Amino acid sequence: MQITDKIKYIGVNDKTLDLFESQYIIPNGVSYNSYIIQDEKTTIMDTVDKRAVSEWINNMEKELGETKPAYLVVSHLEPDHSAGINILVEKYPEMKIILSKKAADMLPQFINKDLSEKLIIVKEGDEISLGEHKLTFVMAPMVHWPEVMFTYDQTEKVLFSADGFGKFGALDVEEDWACEARRYYFNIVGKYGMQVQAILKKAANLEIKTICPLHGPILTENLEYYINKYDIWSSYKPEDEGVLIAYNSIHGNTGKAVEKLAEMLREKGVENVVVSDLSRADMAEVIEDAFRYDKMIIASPTYDAGLFPTTEKFLRHLKAKNYQNRKVGLIENGSWAPMAAKHMQEILKDMKDISICEPIITIKTTMNDETVNKLEELAEQFV
Repeated sequence: MQITDKIKYIGVNDKTLDLFESQYIIPNGVSYNSYIIQDEKTTIMDTVDKRAVSEWINNMEKELGETKPAYLVVSHLEPDHSAGINILVEKYPEMKIILSKKAADMLPQFINKDLSEKLIIVKEGDEISLGEHKLTFVMAPMVHWPEVMFTYDQTEKVLFSADGFGKFGALDVEEDWACEARRYYFNIVGKYGMQVQAILKKAANLEIKTICPLHGPILTENLEYYINKYDIWSSYKPEDEGVLIAYNSIHGNTGKAVEKLAEMLREKGVENVVVSDLSRADMAEVIEDAFRYDKMIIASPTYDAGLFPTTEKFLRHLKAKNYQNRKVGLIENGSWAPMAAKHMQEILKDMKDISICEPIITIKTTMNDETVNKLEELAEQFV
């Protein structure tokens, strides 16, 4: 694939992996992106996952021909981008590795040999000329590992953005960018909104025509759209008005109350009402929706005097990803000693700017007229 006349794509699609990072469902696979800049000093931009190394080498050799690369730029050391480093070092012993100081410190954890003489350590704003192309290095710590850096090609205005602006899905699959990019962002990068905001401020000073991430499609048009999404996501602002209702139901009774509440909200004109059964839904997608919408209602049975396990898992995930700035409603169910709401509040209180709405509804096994009235009252708070 040709990015520009001198920049070529040599990455690989992987449609055989079931779980990204052993936890995120990827029905349309994932891409491991790598690039070549062809110049007087030909440069490889990152490697790939061990699952894709053989195909990646074939792609690389096809583009290189008889040329030997002068440099490998390492943007990110996570194993899905660094499995080819050792192979390149053996294949091209004269090649130098360009990376951040933190990446150099971490490299022995991934490569069991002394590469110190091959390393070129760069810092913020450093430049390296490849001939026609001139690279500038932009440090991006904790987006989403501490050693990450972006690379900016001044000549062709290309930003190599590491995991930034990435998404799930192989490149030969046509699908909406925002949905899978949002799910990728909040579940993988979402904790580090402050650090993403910092790199967006740096990127604002660059003239960017193309963004080349390490996962997902190369972005070449309407870049303001993608950058704006990242600004919204990383500042923890709601992207859309709407209500996520996340629930568990052991015998179906809590589920019936949720269905009634969703019906009330729609009748009151709420356009976006998303109902997710936490026992069955893709947890990563529910996390995505929690950040997407400005309001959320959680409904949980009491279980062993505590929270239902997947309710607790969901809330712990939200806390880990810095969930904040939202209105939240609570519904609990318990046949003899309802405790779910208390435990939900305990977790939510440590999150920033969470407004818990009244009434907090308690269901004793099944709905009754009083429950319906309380649901109606709660629904009014979410219109």
